[in-house]
Amino acid sequence: MTQTEHLVRIFEQTGALQTGHFLLSSGKHSDRYLEKFNLLRRPADTEVVCRGFVEQFKDSGAELIAGPTTGGILLAFEVGRQMGLPAAYAERASDGSTAREFRRNTTIAPGTKVVLVDDILTTGGSVRETIIALEAAEAEIVGIGVLADRSNSAVTFGKYPLHALLSLKVDAWEPADCPLCAQGVRLVKPGTTKVG
Repeated sequence: MTQTEHLVRIFEQTGALQTGHFLLSSGKHSDRYLEKFNLLRRPADTEVVCRGFVEQFKDSGAELIAGPTTGGILLAFEVGRQMGLPAAYAERASDGSTAREFRRNTTIAPGTKVVLVDDILTTGGSVRETIIALEAAEAEIVGIGVLADRSNSAVTFGKYPLHALLSLKVDAWEPADCPLCAQGVRLVKPGTTKVG
């Protein structure tokens, strides 16, 4: 079994990778959905999956593992634990803006080598916001890892290398063009009991 097949099996067994007819936050419809917390609430499975980050970044010279709220916190903690490194968490800025900052007495010395980890890559917004916060601290980002890239490899981060443990092609359609709607398949809004 390949590493990708093993990860897909874990995602499916934990319910993190779901199939059906889903209403996405973008308003589009999809036949697959990633619910990261179905994986992240299971420490033993999260530990296994995070070994992929450890393997990828073991020779990076990392001194710190950082992740954005919310899922990135759990991943940064577990990757840091496995690598024997501290973790830092990029939270929404206290001024209510969409920026992120490292709070709660977290200090990052200039030049600190950092691996940034996050959960599901769709638009890359939370990773970009964390990059800005790390650059403001004058940290050196030595790699970026995500559990799953569902952007169809459309999202990149310039000079910073990206490693996805799992890359998934997830189709999304406008409601008027959705083949599942045309077939009368029940629509579910993930995270709620609302259906269409």
